[in-house]
Amino acid sequence: PNSIGLPNGEKLHYERKLTVGATAYSCDGRVGITATGTRARVGAIAVDPRVIPYGTRMYIVSSDGYYVYGYATAEDCGGDINGNRIDLYYNTTAECFQFGRRSAEVYILG
Repeated sequence: PNSIGLPNGEKLHYERKLTVGATAYSCDGRVGITATGTRARVGAIAVDPRVIPYGTRMYIVSSDGYYVYGYATAEDCGGDINGNRIDLYYNTTAECFQFGRRSAEVYILG
């Protein structure tokens, strides 16, 4: 089985790993509703459902290891999300600017 070490010392087992382009987004104080009907929130991310099906659980870390987004579920699909791209939800625009756009590792959980 594939596994990675988490910052807290735990070992996380995963089925497969994808390298994707990741962008940050926020509803900036408004209530957003995802493509699957859930409320937009940290941990509910946008994906191309042809690459990562809705409902898929995953663990996400920037490729440089600087940002650990952590556990997430595929619940949304942004208009610009095609192929190996994801959007990570953050609570504030400031957090979005801090993350920006970068390469990330997505560990698909079983």
